[in-house]
Order: sequence, then structure tokens, then C-alpha cells
Amino acid sequence: MNVTAAPRYLILLLTLFTALFSYEAVLAHQPFFEDTDSTAGTPMPVSDPEISTALFSTLERPGDVDFFTFSVSARQTVEIGMTIPQIEGQDQFAPYIGVIASGLEGDTNPGLPADARALVSGQEGAIVLEAADATIFFEPFSRTAYWQRQRRRITFPVQGEVKVVVWHPQGSAGRYALVVGQREVSGGDPAFARKLKEYWTPVILQPSAESDSPDTALTDPTQEPQPSLSDSAGAGQSAPRCSWLTRLLAFLFGESELCQ
Repeated sequence: MNVTAAPRYLILLLTLFTALFSYEAVLAHQPFFEDTDSTAGTPMPVSDPEISTALFSTLERPGDVDFFTFSVSARQTVEIGMTIPQIEGQDQFAPYIGVIASGLEGDTNPGLPADARALVSGQEGAIVLEAADATIFFEPFSRTAYWQRQRRRITFPVQGEVKVVVWHPQGSAGRYALVVGQREVSGGDPAFARKLKEYWTPVILQPSAESDSPDTALTDPTQEPQPSLSDSAGAGQSAPRCSWLTRLLAFLFGESELCQ
């Protein structure tokens, strides 16, 4: 090997290693997407509720209810929360979370939607996590911003299956990420970047025969992700420009447009 070329070779290896390490760090929360609508009969599973997992999901139509499930051991504590992507029109979008499990002490009438009330029977109890005031989170790699809403650590008294329900109390449609767990472990959907671009658009509501309301107007599904924070959170500030490392990372994974 040419001696003068050796440093460049080493720099390239170091750069690639750093980029791959950074990519894994970005996906440490293990993102997954609701590719098909989750229902009471086909809930979206979470393999390990201790590992920080973000379930990018959609309430696709007014009155839609999404279902998730995971298993716990006795006295296991799991953190559950809600993050809302800052997609146009979602600044007031605030779904509720219902948690159903054996031995769980909650409200006798927790206000669950009808699709979920049937899951509460026998020794099972339910807790409802109402929407909380939002805080802001900006993810630098994808240059996307989020509203972080309710979050709670729940200790489950007995071993068994936990059912998590997400709905909007006024029946609104929109996109959200259900967050389960705290321990950061790299992994998740390898097609994260591509799917995030498809996900980062307002929900399209088909017009009905009964109503021509502006709420049912079609939205252009080809619009790009919104790169800036909301006016209330980022007034006078612009989204940070991509660093050389982020640009390299985006190029390596075929997502160069994220840094344009």
C-alpha cells in the first residue's frame, strides 16, 4: 500500500465506522411502523417492553382505535408514553392511552372506547393516560420535530399479557408514536428512513357522501417532511443544517435528500 494513501484509507475506515455507529445510535429506540391497521383481534406486538421502542402508528379515520400488546412478569415496571410528529395540522392532536392488564388497579369506569371495554373482564383492570401538555423534541438525523405528551411508569402486579389501546376522545384522525420501554438497544425497522418519509404526511380523509366538510379534503401525499419546529416552539430559530457526518450517513443509506 502506498504510504501516502494509508492515512486516507484509515480516515475512510474511521469515517465509515463513525457513521455506522451514529446510525445505530439514531435507531437505539427501535422504531417500527404500523404497516397494517392494528385491531383488537390483531394487535401490534412489542417483543420486549423494557427496550425503548417507538411504534409509528396512525389513527386512520374518525373513531379509529389502535391496539398493542406485550407480556410482563410479576412486579415488572414499564414506561409508556406518547409522541406526536409535528406534521401540519397536528399541533392539537392528543390521543389517549388505555392500559389493560390483570391485577391492575384503575378506575372502575376508565372511559375506554367501546372496542376496548370488551377486553376488561374478570381480574383485569384498566388505566387511562390522558393527554398532557406537550414538550418539544427535535431528532437531528431525520430533521423532524415531535411533541412529547403523556408518559408514565406502570408497575404490573402479576405476570401476563398487557393490552394497550390508543384512541382520540373526539374521534380525530392523525399520526402518533406510542413509546414503550426505556433501555436503549440498537435495532428496529431497517427501512426506517424510507418509511418515515412516507409516514410524514397528514392523514388523508376520504370525502363522504353525507358531508363536504373541509375536514375531509384530500391532502397532497407527496409533500416532503416538515423540517422546522412549530411556530410556538421554534419562533426565530431554524432547523440545524446537516453536518458532514450526517450528510455522509444519509448518503450511505440512500437518503441524501434528507440533508438538502
